Amino acid sequence: MRCPKCASTLDKVIDSRVSKDGSAIRRRRECLDCSHRFSTSEQILRECLYVTKRDGRREDFDKAKIIYSLRRACQKRPVDAEQVNMLVEDMIDSLEAEYGLEIPSTAIGDKVMQNLKGIDPIAYIRFASVYKDFKNLDEFLDEISDLNAPKLL
Repeated sequence: MRCPKCASTLDKVIDSRVSKDGSAIRRRRECLDCSHRFSTSEQILRECLYVTKRDGRREDFDKAKIIYSLRRACQKRPVDAEQVNMLVEDMIDSLEAEYGLEIPSTAIGDKVMQNLKGIDPIAYIRFASVYKDFKNLDEFLDEISDLNAPKLL
């Protein structure tokens, strides 16, 4: 690591902390030349994941897109950022195990909806209204009634 103050590569690690979900490590460092303290973060690098779109196109998997859409759906709801991040990490692990390096976009949307349903029903309906692209009010009401229907075991 280069010191952000003097650009020296000589430093020592003062403290290391693992994130709550265990996917990242935050390290507190001190430059041995100028004594400036700074933080770094280590995260597991995933293989290049790809998303296969409905029309057959392939594009790089972008975790930020999912997080952004989930934060929009959870806006002004009692869902904190850590829950969203853990939901996304768990979802990616699950999809990668099931599909490998090429994940269908429909599987991503379905998995997000499945996980979001258990966290917050309002956020679920918000996400579903965009993802499912309801054409009329009846489709929207059907989704809400399915959400309210008693679960049979």
